[in-house]
This record gives sequence, structure tokens and C-alpha cells, in this order.
Amino acid sequence: MSLSPSRIKELEQLAFTARLRVLQMAAHGGCFVGAALSCVDILAYLYAEVLRVTPRTLDDSSRDYFLLSKGHAVPAQYAVLAELGFFEASRLERHLSTEDDVYWHPNRAVPGVEFQSGSLGHSLSVGIGIALDARRAGDPCRVFVLLGDGELNEGSIWEGLLVARAQALGNLVLIVDRNRLQANVETEALVPLEPLSDKLRAFGALVSEVDGHSFEALAAALAALPSAEQRPIAIIANTVRGKGVPSLEGRTNAWFVHGSPALIEELNQNRGPA
Repeated sequence: MSLSPSRIKELEQLAFTARLRVLQMAAHGGCFVGAALSCVDILAYLYAEVLRVTPRTLDDSSRDYFLLSKGHAVPAQYAVLAELGFFEASRLERHLSTEDDVYWHPNRAVPGVEFQSGSLGHSLSVGIGIALDARRAGDPCRVFVLLGDGELNEGSIWEGLLVARAQALGNLVLIVDRNRLQANVETEALVPLEPLSDKLRAFGALVSEVDGHSFEALAAALAALPSAEQRPIAIIANTVRGKGVPSLEGRTNAWFVHGSPALIEELNQNRGPA
């Protein structure tokens, strides 16, 4: 799949605005900015180009499903959903307020959020259940689950992959946000994951590895879905924690961040010419 230069610019604008909204939400009590910024481009591409779901089809059983397993990164999802009209963007200004449902982890009270994730390692199993039910019901939906790489330390992820392969779930796509950091530690320093591609293949997945900040690379990886081989698809998206804000990029201390005007200015300066 090829993206036109004009479409790439539109996606870049969506991702930039979503990053801006993440930083603005951080000003209301703080949030996990680094983890959110690393997956903004993935979410922007999925919702704008891949997922068969709109604000008008949220109750359609044949829609695609997206589960944010790394639920602490939900400001990125809220921001993209708001920009695409799933709910009023003004609600983001009430982040962490008792007056709204926009808070720490994905909340099904927010239109477009499918599952209240937060406990790491659970959402893949939920996604497997949805994918299996959809296939048995004859629904054409696909299920996408975005995981953090540190989350792969959970044994339930690997147990789930075994089941997904055994059930031939070609309608299941898991995307690993491979920013190589979990909390304030490098993933490879805590529990090494490499060779990650080989491990995912050994558990039955069809694996590709891409630049998670390149819309062209994401387009190529997601071009042929569902899997013709009826095997779960795993995409390792190499990303940078805090992407877009140089002072936060790749930093172990960019875990939980309170927003500030300086960060917003840094984002604007790093964007370059419009």
C-alpha cells in the first residue's frame, strides 16, 4: 500500500495535534507522557487508515476492534479519538476531573474505547476471545491489540499466543510498541526480550519489524490483512519514548510527566516547517 505525499502530511498533522493534546492533558495532573508519545503515530495510522470503525459504527458487530493493552498510554488514544470526532475534544481539558470519564486508563465510558485495560498482560487474551467469537459468528471484524514491550514479561502474553496459533486466528493483529523502556528501566537490562522476532515466530505468529514512526512502513506492514495463512500477525514497531519532544526522547525519567508550556514549545520547535 502506497500513501500519497498529501495523505502523509494529513497523518503527520493528526499525529502532531495528538502529541500536543497529550502534553496539554499532562498539565491536568500529569500522565505517562513518554509511553503515550511513543505510540501516537501507530494509533494515528490505525484509526485513520486501517480500522473499520467510525463514531457511527461503534455498535456494529462487524466493526474492527482495537484494544490498548498498555493502558497507561491512553492519552494518545483519547487524543486521536477526539481528533477524529469520536467525542468532543473539549473533554480532554477535563482530564482527571471528577466531572468526566477521561482519566488514567482506557475507560469504556469514552466513545471508541473497547475495553478498560490497565492490568498489563490481560488485553491480548481479551482480544483473542473477541477474535474467536467473531470468527464463530461469521463476523468479518479484525482485532488489533497494542502492547508495550515491557508488557511481554507477562507470561499470559505467551500463553495467549499459543492459543491464538492453535485456533488459527488470522483476524488477530498484535503490535508491540518497542520503545525499549519500561517504567524507568531499559527492557533489555531487566528481562531481555531479544531475539524478539524469533520468539514471536516460535509461538506461531507471522512477524514483521518496522519503524513505528514511519507511516509508509506501517502501511506496508498492515497492507495485507487478515492473514491468508490463518495465523496471528505480530508487528514489532520500533519507537522512541517521548517521540517529538527532544528532552524526553529515549529518557528513562520520561515515565510520568507533568505538562508545562516549555514542553509544548519544544514540540512546536521540533516539528520544523509546516
